Amino acid sequence: MTALTDSASFEPDADRRKRLRTVVASSLLGTTVEWYDFFLYATAASVVFDRLFFPNQSSFVGTMLSFATFAVGFVVRPIGGVVFGYFGDRIGRKKTLALSMLIMGVATTLMGVLPTTEDVGLLAPILLLLLRIAQGFALGGEWAGAVLLAVEHSPARRRGLFGSIPQVGLALGLALGTGMFALLQVIFDEEQFLSYGWRIAFLVSLVLVIVGLVVRLKVEETPAFREVSELQQRSSAPIKDVFARRHTRSTVLGLLSRWGEGAAFNTWGVFAITYATTQLKFDKVSVLLVVTVAAVVMAVLIPVSGVLVDRVGAQRMYITGIAAYGLAVFPVFALFDTGRLWLFGLGLVLVFGIVHATFYGAQGTLYASLYPTEIRYTGLSVVYQFSGIYASGVTPLILTALIAAASGSPWLACGFLVGTSTISVIATALIREDDLHLSSHRSDTEAAPD
Repeated sequence: MTALTDSASFEPDADRRKRLRTVVASSLLGTTVEWYDFFLYATAASVVFDRLFFPNQSSFVGTMLSFATFAVGFVVRPIGGVVFGYFGDRIGRKKTLALSMLIMGVATTLMGVLPTTEDVGLLAPILLLLLRIAQGFALGGEWAGAVLLAVEHSPARRRGLFGSIPQVGLALGLALGTGMFALLQVIFDEEQFLSYGWRIAFLVSLVLVIVGLVVRLKVEETPAFREVSELQQRSSAPIKDVFARRHTRSTVLGLLSRWGEGAAFNTWGVFAITYATTQLKFDKVSVLLVVTVAAVVMAVLIPVSGVLVDRVGAQRMYITGIAAYGLAVFPVFALFDTGRLWLFGLGLVLVFGIVHATFYGAQGTLYASLYPTEIRYTGLSVVYQFSGIYASGVTPLILTALIAAASGSPWLACGFLVGTSTISVIATALIREDDLHLSSHRSDTEAAPD
């Protein structure tokens, strides 16, 4: 098995800089477009889909149904992860990533022309569900490939920084999605927005996808995958090898370590929008703008986390950030429940913009370290996408149900979130040095052997 080596060792400086610029642009733009598409649905589920596709339900039931179709995207992502992971480990990262972007762009664009329940009845939510399934399937193959594109091209001593670049795309995608919805609700009155204004945000995806595909097709295949191919060490059954005895520990700990991150993101980036507009009665545009600002702060700070990963290690950065999230949950909800928009904004920027950036910037490099090159695409996909079912997709549903069960009080929901943080901290701390297959610390000059 091959270890991940410094891809720049025997390359002229000018060629290396050009290649790395292309890699960074492809990873960043690609993940931004994919997450913009995916989280457009999350924002729409919070502010519009309950009325257009589930209009005959109570406010609570409509919101739950809207979030249920949101969760379906996470349920199908593991299937996409396994399928794209297989092709990513067999035919390469580049081609697989281009296909995932194309599927995502088509699904999101079609959402922008969907008829509503008023137009075609029950067929409308069924079509919405099918397109959400296509979104989830496509995103299942995106994250791992984008991380590997960056990490496997990176200089050894800047692996943490390069591994954080795809993570910036998530923050920018969320900022663009919420910002677009806020802008459209300012431009149009409520009737216009519900009639056709919301569709513009989805149709814009077509332009973004075309630009993203052009950039992504220019990037070279990663040196690590080329080496595995040349040595004929590609796995014939990557998913089987991921769950083989020698990788079971890494897989289980990876799945558990992500629980806190997935729950945190979908609390602050998705559920908080509904909580603020329904429970706290804040203006929708103001709430969307707050989430946008927090996401922009996160995008700026994620590379800082990547730089720190290169100094102290991905595992230590991830544990620190996840622990800080758990400690912040109760104080942040206390700020929310003051009923003051500026305190809501302060809390969200602190926990989402700053704390989340701390561990999210370390996540890609940490998980890439769990598997050898020949099964790395599938391994990352399994950890990130299978955990997405319980860590991400159902979190808004669980929080909505817990708050309803507590007669509107958020404290039971806060206890659940602290529990996810605790599980993640313990699981990450249990990852051993000999579980890792590449270094993310400047003091380590060589990658661990695969």
